[in-house]
Amino acid sequence: MLQGGAMSDQPMIEIWGAGTMRTLRPLWVLEELGLAYQLAPIGPRTGETQTEEYTELNPKQKIPLLKDGSVKLSESVAMSRYLIERYGDEESLSIPATIEARAKEDEWVCYVYGELDETSLYVMRRHRDLHTIYGVAENAVDSAKTYAEKHLAVVDGFVSDKEFLLENRLGLADILLVSCLDWAKAYGFDLSPNLKRYRDRLIARPAYQRAHERNYGNR
Repeated sequence: MLQGGAMSDQPMIEIWGAGTMRTLRPLWVLEELGLAYQLAPIGPRTGETQTEEYTELNPKQKIPLLKDGSVKLSESVAMSRYLIERYGDEESLSIPATIEARAKEDEWVCYVYGELDETSLYVMRRHRDLHTIYGVAENAVDSAKTYAEKHLAVVDGFVSDKEFLLENRLGLADILLVSCLDWAKAYGFDLSPNLKRYRDRLIARPAYQRAHERNYGNR
């Protein structure tokens, strides 16, 4: 069932998916932008994504999913970028203004998603939390954790004296990184003082707090 979220004068946006780090990302963007939206808090591997109705919406049978008028998108990064670039402005989330700035943002987004999310944290999720589906693989989990720690150490050097990864405002790369730091913390990683300070500042934002409640309070 769709449930209302932040309100504005914009047309109502519909979003499906709650309860994971990936579903948090577009919800956080929506709350930062103050956009009106309705949330259907369906979860992964619950059967809710396998229904005929949802499969018609998203043949991938994955969450999250966003519908904004005639625009329909899956994948948390694509959804978040669309919302920022369509509805953001100079007072809200950071939008790259030049080719060079976009390339730097893409660099961070690809790095965080590729090395922390997919290659490390999701491998741990598959073979620990979802081991009944994908099988137990302790060596893979241990290797993924070591790999994540290596790249978290790299990120540490970039946030040691910064509030945000790029520019002087919250942007897509920050939203992606914080969601991965949340994930790492939930998996018992010992975050460095720099990473902890960076994360603590950003999760204190009211929009993050609202998104977190919508994402996890519904499950």
